[in-house]
Amino acid sequence: MASRSELITEFKLAPGRILARKYEVLSLLGAGWEGEVYLIRELATGIERTAKLFFPHRNPNDKSVQFYANKLHKLRHCPITIQYSTQDMITVRGKPVTILISEYVEGELLSRFIARQPGKRLSPYQALHLLHALAVGMECIHTMREYHGDLHTDNIIVQRYGLSFDLKLVDMFYAGSPKKQNIHDDTVDMVHVFHEALGGHKHYAKQPLEVKQICCGLKRSLILKKFRSAVQLRQYLETMQWSS
Repeated sequence: MASRSELITEFKLAPGRILARKYEVLSLLGAGWEGEVYLIRELATGIERTAKLFFPHRNPNDKSVQFYANKLHKLRHCPITIQYSTQDMITVRGKPVTILISEYVEGELLSRFIARQPGKRLSPYQALHLLHALAVGMECIHTMREYHGDLHTDNIIVQRYGLSFDLKLVDMFYAGSPKKQNIHDDTVDMVHVFHEALGGHKHYAKQPLEVKQICCGLKRSLILKKFRSAVQLRQYLETMQWSS
């Protein structure tokens, strides 16, 4: 077991660095508990991709990498998930580090998209379109008895918006084999994303009744009594009626 002083907790890869003789680092895209994600260019083709570098102590025996690779491959036909490419190995400060290569998804984090809107929130109709797109995307995952596990506005990418939204998900959470609990967590998280997109608690009291009937006061038991999966949430949104 490595001492705390020996743990790699950041990589700080400079733009221009070459990884595994195949990829050039372009920029840092984000960092989290498991590691860091970089925008890279494949030297042989010039294609831009993303590389997730896992902190060695967060990826014992490559279990985290195997989880991500297998899950992304299993969900490769779900449009809302990113496409897995391959994995490779590099050395950082004398330690082997596994990198997972996947497609580069252009777009904007949902949190930033919301922050740019008037009043830093979406209108009820916009938020409903967002929630419907999210539910449709998650339905594909849930019908395959899989889950995301950590849905929030910082790991949902908005690729296009208008009458509808095109979304991609990043950073799936590793919580072991899929269980009903995981699907329930995803469903509750989708309602929380909807609530946040509308401006959160500050604006909740003035929301239409139809919005409140979806949010259920953010009470988990009430949300799951009405929606137990993305399938039920999507069906509800497509058949709901507005009183005004």
